[in-house]
Amino acid sequence: MTILGISAFYHDSAAAIIANGEIIAAAQEERFTRIKHDSAFPENAIRFCLQRTGRSLNDLDAIVFYEKPMLKFERLLETYYNFSPKGVGSFVTAMPSWIKEKLFLKKVIYEALGKIEKLDRKKVKLLFPEHHLSHAASAFYPSSFENSAILTIDGVGEWATASICKGTGNSITILKQLDFPHSLGLLYSAFTYFLGFKVNSGEYKLMGLAPYGNKGSARVAGYVDLIRKHLVDIKEDGSIFLNQDYFNYAVGLTMVKEAKWAKLFGFPLRMPENNLEQHHCDLAMAIQEVAEEIVLHLGKEARRLTGCDTLCMAGGVALNCVANGKLDDAKIFNKIFVTPASGDAGGALGAAYAAYYIYFNQPRQVDPARMDNLAGSYLGPEYSALDVEAVCNKYNAQAERFTDEDALLKQTALLISDGNVIGWHQGRMEFGPRALGARSIIADARNSEMQKKLNLKIKYREGFRPFAPIVLSEDVSEYFEHNAPSPYMLLVKPVKKGRQIPYGDNYEQKELLDKLYFLRSDIPAVTHIDYSARIQTVHRDTNKKLWELLQAFKKLTGCSVLVNTSFNVRGEPIVNTPEDAYRCFMRTDMDYLVIGNFLFDKKKQPEWVEKKDWKTEFALD
Repeated sequence: MTILGISAFYHDSAAAIIANGEIIAAAQEERFTRIKHDSAFPENAIRFCLQRTGRSLNDLDAIVFYEKPMLKFERLLETYYNFSPKGVGSFVTAMPSWIKEKLFLKKVIYEALGKIEKLDRKKVKLLFPEHHLSHAASAFYPSSFENSAILTIDGVGEWATASICKGTGNSITILKQLDFPHSLGLLYSAFTYFLGFKVNSGEYKLMGLAPYGNKGSARVAGYVDLIRKHLVDIKEDGSIFLNQDYFNYAVGLTMVKEAKWAKLFGFPLRMPENNLEQHHCDLAMAIQEVAEEIVLHLGKEARRLTGCDTLCMAGGVALNCVANGKLDDAKIFNKIFVTPASGDAGGALGAAYAAYYIYFNQPRQVDPARMDNLAGSYLGPEYSALDVEAVCNKYNAQAERFTDEDALLKQTALLISDGNVIGWHQGRMEFGPRALGARSIIADARNSEMQKKLNLKIKYREGFRPFAPIVLSEDVSEYFEHNAPSPYMLLVKPVKKGRQIPYGDNYEQKELLDKLYFLRSDIPAVTHIDYSARIQTVHRDTNKKLWELLQAFKKLTGCSVLVNTSFNVRGEPIVNTPEDAYRCFMRTDMDYLVIGNFLFDKKKQPEWVEKKDWKTEFALD
């Protein structure tokens, strides 16, 4: 039985395909179109999934869309009715799109699929599970848990903004849900907006900014009090009530009522081009603390309702790896599994799973000895030596091809130890928003100048943003206060206390830019300002080549940690093809590029000339 899952038309469109319960392929549309967060119908991703399985559309048992459009339309109409006469402008703006496309989504999907091949509509079922069921399925079914609590938290699906479910065998039972307009995801996005970052894109920047707040300060405590007093009422079970007098997302074209927020917090909406100041950092810390409190309450309620000692998580808020780390530290559950594609892209995979196990009632086999059934999330396209040679021919690129892989890994480890930055393009592309060592930029975590170099000369992004470590799974406890797998970079934990370097006097009083480059540990390039790190453990059975590179680096230097950041520049989706990788390599100050067994030295490449400024190609996020 083969099932295709699709997510589309909001953000992060994607496709995923499973056969007899096994994930064969999954990919986001943005990786093919080079449009970040592309919401268009995922034609390219579907073509890839079909090609990977050797199936045509008519060979499928079902095609599954990740949510119910009519239920979403019902929420839209009821919301505008309840808030009327407010929101007339946004209602008029939204309706044409709904009437033309989204209301008749079945027709739109069939027409889009028809561009791939002629589809026999009588033969292939078209199914529509609910949005949060798709999220829950994306986390529970690939987990190694026979029974588990499931927590999904995001902005909004149809009505639900958070749900607590119980997974048992092949079934998922929804036990409790929070409905729109009350939403932790939208609350967090509102602060993302107010602090000058892009909604549905910049939430991770807000999370990264939060540690620059002055922890324990009167101002942070004051902001927390204002948030709790005026914006959100938090119940013991994790449910929340948002005071709509301060928000505009339900009926308006902005997230918040800007004048009221400016009066409440004492400063106006920050424009993206404006400098970050301490009060911005303090407010970021305050909302992060509030978000963590809500997640902890939800976790406790999930444990109470289900009685399970394991937890699966999905939804956009599950990408808040700081909150995940706090939930893990609370020991409410013995094990927590967060699916790597937690956002809407993962809904495609969840929709396929929901159809297979719930609609078709197929049996589920669980192997508790495995981390999960996601194959490290390496589910996208891979490319051959011929593809690399084609890039060399097209651009007259110069590369050394290694026949001995060990020699390549030793050479790469040596280059990294000498302070070079390496573009790393290997095997199948990752599914989800994180680069996990298949489409990565890697460097020496011990280098105190590396964070600055990567941010300013390669990623072209804000200097305050931290970088994540990759570490041999066997060695994780030597470097971090953690001793369990974290293969998807979705847990934040402290750097080992013995490796931390204390700050000097008056550190808290220093300006943001003055705090950035303090030496914080013996792995400074991956140690955030609060001594934390977003850990990715590397496992031999899921990424053998990266694991062997870390082994080579350890043998050379005694250190088994490297910097890992996504292979792209600001505003660009993570690279997909060898050509994408070479173009990004040549446009930045990366020193070397490794694609498969080919090593490119920047100094040996022909001059890179483009007719226009490439930095205008991608919209800054």
